[in-house]
Amino acid sequence: MSITAERRAALVTDYATSSGDTGSPEVQVALLSERIVNLTEHLKTHAKDFHSRRGLLVLVGRRRRLLDYLKAKNQGRYEALIGRLNLRR
Repeated sequence: MSITAERRAALVTDYATSSGDTGSPEVQVALLSERIVNLTEHLKTHAKDFHSRRGLLVLVGRRRRLLDYLKAKNQGRYEALIGRLNLRR
């Protein structure tokens, strides 16, 4: 259910804006999106796991706030990111 170290490193290198970048909104949104996908798959088989469902909603809200921040700061980076992650909106 968690992200492996190799997968995390791959996401960081794919979405980093410069070398050594781990905290940009693009990287954070990509990591959150991976965790959201994993939790969604978990909830498909464990429908009554309400603690994980609440965690999923918290992650979705955090990703939404980061995307809103990125949209306010730089519209082009926002559109490129949602295009790469296949997110609606």
